[in-house]
Amino acid sequence: MKPLDPRLLGYAAAARTFLVIGAVLGVVQTACVIAVAWSASRSVVAVVDGRGAPALTEALVGLALAVIARSLVSWALEAVAARTAAVVKSQLRRRVVRAVTDRGHEWLARRNSARLATLIGPGLDALDDYFAKYLPQLILTALSTPLIVAVMGANDWLSALIVVLTLPLIPVFMVLIGWTTRTAQARQWDRLAGLASSFLDAVNGLSTLKVFGRERRQVARIGRLTDDYRTQTMSVLRVSFLSGFALELAASLSVALVAVSIGIRLVDGSLGLPVALFVLLLAPEAYLPLRQVGANFHAASDGVAAATEVVELLDDADRETTSASGAADPARASAPLAAVGPTDALVVSEVSVHRGGAPSSPTTSFVAPVGSLVAIVGPSGAGKTSLLAALRGAVPSEGEARWQDADRAPAPHEIAWSGQTPGLVSGTVADNIALGDEVDPEAVLAALAAAGGQGMDPAVELGAGGTGLSGGQAQRVALARAVYRLRRRGGRLLLVDEPSSALDPVTETTMIDGLVDIARSGVAVIVVTHRAAVRDAADTVVTLSALDRSALS
Repeated sequence: MKPLDPRLLGYAAAARTFLVIGAVLGVVQTACVIAVAWSASRSVVAVVDGRGAPALTEALVGLALAVIARSLVSWALEAVAARTAAVVKSQLRRRVVRAVTDRGHEWLARRNSARLATLIGPGLDALDDYFAKYLPQLILTALSTPLIVAVMGANDWLSALIVVLTLPLIPVFMVLIGWTTRTAQARQWDRLAGLASSFLDAVNGLSTLKVFGRERRQVARIGRLTDDYRTQTMSVLRVSFLSGFALELAASLSVALVAVSIGIRLVDGSLGLPVALFVLLLAPEAYLPLRQVGANFHAASDGVAAATEVVELLDDADRETTSASGAADPARASAPLAAVGPTDALVVSEVSVHRGGAPSSPTTSFVAPVGSLVAIVGPSGAGKTSLLAALRGAVPSEGEARWQDADRAPAPHEIAWSGQTPGLVSGTVADNIALGDEVDPEAVLAALAAAGGQGMDPAVELGAGGTGLSGGQAQRVALARAVYRLRRRGGRLLLVDEPSSALDPVTETTMIDGLVDIARSGVAVIVVTHRAAVRDAADTVVTLSALDRSALS
């Protein structure tokens, strides 16, 4: 990442505001630095020349005011930087989460979820040092150093020339050290991401590992990865300390050259004491911002790397095609299509799904009227689940899906769906059905009844991932959750994927009756299924033919 990546300014508006405020405070702080040097030199000269108490008092009062003003400005700059860091982290996290939710599971599946969680968690937390330490010094380097050198040049051109000639030494050292730091820091970030991924894999497969007695080997493996990360972190710290020493040495030698030049000319009488003291006090301040930039770069390197990855991830998300969200999202209704059958219906016209540049579902058209049950059938791999994902706007697609009655098209929060994976969490069955909504005991029981789960106890506690239920029970809880959402929010579209694949015929019949009742209550119900019972109960059957994979290849 560049010292200040323009893309970061585009994704985080607070960073742009900070640059403006930081520039103003930087100019004021520079003026305070110059005032401190001027007042301090006047105080010393007043004592040496014996100008008396009034002159000394005036100089000391000016020095005190300048020191107080500089302290206040420095505090304000740090406070603004800390506040900006918090706001920028919040803005970037919201953008990443929005990108994940907008692009859906398919986009997320192409990425490492553990690395992504590490990125938006501790990764972005490292931006604190970037904004609190690194960026303020970068602003001061761009503003303070030129102003101080200009003031030095107006008083003593030779000292200013020495500063101008020696200043490039610090960037040279920074570049040489930066090459080493960049490699070490990249390895450290990769170790951290690898450690997070390995830990997540071990947790996800812990039950399998325990069955085969291999859990101890994973403990040892994660221990080795932790040691690698610790070792890499120490190597970054070693480089940081060495670079700080090198930058301090370069700056100290440069200031020494200025001091020697001033001392020689002060002795031979070619330079007055007031000017000599003033320039000598300003010389270290000319090097300080640039030196601090190099020193704080290491503290901010983790944040810089994380911000770079976030920016690249958001750029990648912006490049993703979003045509499906406008074409196949039934919640986005514009002008109604020409009248096709019922006046209140979801009209699917020439919808097809593409993944990796190749179609993953055939072009499909059908009408799903409110009050009817539509079954989507076909062989495995025909693209039934992909079609359902397209209807809810979760995958890129071609064609369009709109409500015939555009004035009553449901909003996104009025659409409910239940997928093949129940996606249950720790808590009671009732908590899983409500899932973030208020738990209404009567509505929970009604939703369970509609899903064929009349005998299930809503108060039963589930473990992680919904453990404690059979596959069929988990399916019914997931379907009940969709029904609960639909009824609580007045929805008119229910999408269901293989709701009865793990049910016995009797329970399946009860569940089908519940779906039919839901449809008759004024809802368009679309069900992907392989089961003949669901197909026979449907008002409309849409058959998808298998794609010719050999022709595609």
